Amino acid sequence: MALTDRLVRREDAALVVIDVQDRLAAAMGSHDAVIARCVMLAKVAVLVGMPIVVTRQYPKGLGETVGELESVLLAAASAGARVQSLDKTAFCCAAERPFMDALEATGRSQVIVAGMETHICVAQTALALAGSGRDVHVAADSCCSRFIIDHDTALDRLRAAGVTVTTTESVMYEAVGVAGTDEFKALLAIVKDGS
Repeated sequence: MALTDRLVRREDAALVVIDVQDRLAAAMGSHDAVIARCVMLAKVAVLVGMPIVVTRQYPKGLGETVGELESVLLAAASAGARVQSLDKTAFCCAAERPFMDALEATGRSQVIVAGMETHICVAQTALALAGSGRDVHVAADSCCSRFIIDHDTALDRLRAAGVTVTTTESVMYEAVGVAGTDEFKALLAIVKDGS
């Protein structure tokens, strides 16, 4: 195993953003910070050419993808980025064939996961994807649950299962990789805007 095998590999990674929706977000205490971090992840994914898969859990009940994130995704898609949005009813995204088809179509074996709620859809999806042999990274500060005990316990459970629990900035800097480039300058602007 190479020393960098456990880092985010931009050429092999896909970003999965789970259920960052209006009504669901409103029930989360830290939703503003989590939404801002998900937006940052999406912007960096576009910057480095990482495909993005976004899910909505039962949108009739939980609403649309939050506006801040949706506008980034629409702009990215219209600029040619690979963005796929899917509706679902299963808590585990991997239990739904359209999600797995979309993820498989990316050709990527590493998955960066963010979204809501950590102990339900995020954990179930991350555990299933790790169980299928994918290298899964969960950005802890890009996820939340209504109660901190659920969030923290889910992160402990994911670590114990071999999922890499990381942070948004770690993902972004690992994806960009080097300083002194135009890409790095764009990363700095994203970090500054998201602070």
